[in-house]
Amino acid sequence: MSRIKKIGVLTSGGDAPGMNAAIRAVVRTAIYNNLEVVGVKQGYEGLIHGDFMTMQSYDVSNIIQKGGTILCSARSQEFRSVEGRKKAYDQMLAAKIDALVVIGGDGTFSGARIFTQEYDIPVVGIPGTIDNDLYGTDYTIGYDTALNTVIDAVDKIRDTASAHNRLFFIEVMGRDAGFLALRSGIATGAEAILIPERQTHTKDLEKYLAKGYKGHKNSGIVIVAEGDKSGGAYTIAKEIEKKHPEYDIRVSILGHMQRGGAPSAFDRVTASTLGVAAVDALLDDQKSIMVGMVHGEVSHVPFNKTIKNKKKVKESLVSINDILSI
Repeated sequence: MSRIKKIGVLTSGGDAPGMNAAIRAVVRTAIYNNLEVVGVKQGYEGLIHGDFMTMQSYDVSNIIQKGGTILCSARSQEFRSVEGRKKAYDQMLAAKIDALVVIGGDGTFSGARIFTQEYDIPVVGIPGTIDNDLYGTDYTIGYDTALNTVIDAVDKIRDTASAHNRLFFIEVMGRDAGFLALRSGIATGAEAILIPERQTHTKDLEKYLAKGYKGHKNSGIVIVAEGDKSGGAYTIAKEIEKKHPEYDIRVSILGHMQRGGAPSAFDRVTASTLGVAAVDALLDDQKSIMVGMVHGEVSHVPFNKTIKNKKKVKESLVSINDILSI
């Protein structure tokens, strides 16, 4: 039998649609298993300052469809220090919290891994990030919703691009990973996709534009991941505009709209599945792991493995875009 009687749940780092669905699943699965459950406000900052709220089933009613996170989120500089983590541990002891479920990305899991090593606290992570860049899971919570948000925005921009024969550079999120840019680019028929994983020189883009854009297309869409090595949408658009003043170029930065909105059905089901799996893992005496989805099944991945390994974009998708963008 597990010694766990009371668990805490928090969301940390950037918010992602579906986090509320995951919170709901954690709370209700804990209650189903006769555990007490506490919500930690403001991520690790709340853990340090004891910002806790006892949660009942009704506290998570009517949240599965909401974006953002009812527990709020923050990036905690103090938790990076030994002193900060000691404060968090003391707060957990005082509140008699035996284990944690943390929902977030690699930064969240890095903090959790160190914390569990220092204090032997069982911690299970749920991957929540629109970037979909965590090793050990096919999909992260929020990715599908963000992808559909980008597609909807780009489709609308394509309408005005076609009406005015314009070339649009559209920047999407993805500081270190191009999953969102690559898949949204294919889904919207983008003429070019620039991602951090692939070196694309301005001259290569120029060659494409000279060959394939002006000749037979009445609009152009270039999807740029914010972490692309070219320097982002504004930088590369300015370079192209200097050399080709004949192009009517526009730039659109989608920004934080990609994080908002009601989660898709896929994200709601994924979040619910992983929320249940996280509590089950704690009850099975698991710790310092992330629960993920691989080929439609729940997987357990050690924090050190998901942190150290880099998830790669599918080269097959890169090839598909090269073929279809002619």
